[in-house]
Amino acid sequence: MAVIPDKCLDCLGLYCPMPILKTREALRALDPGQVLAMTSDDPASEADMRSWSARSGNELLEIERRGVVFRFLVRKTR
Repeated sequence: MAVIPDKCLDCLGLYCPMPILKTREALRALDPGQVLAMTSDDPASEADMRSWSARSGNELLEIERRGVVFRFLVRKTR
């Protein structure tokens, strides 16, 4: 079953650390259990998101890549 994000965040054209900072900020506005979709074309964003989700305790549900664009689904855990 496809996950429907509660909020979408466009970080195209932004480079480390901005996609992570904007993701963190966007998640603050969500309730636990809600899902954020973030798109980024920063080549480092996949490694950054994996590392950040592990450190922050938020759940990285999905990483999808289409060409140079990544789409991440993150569930706020607390």
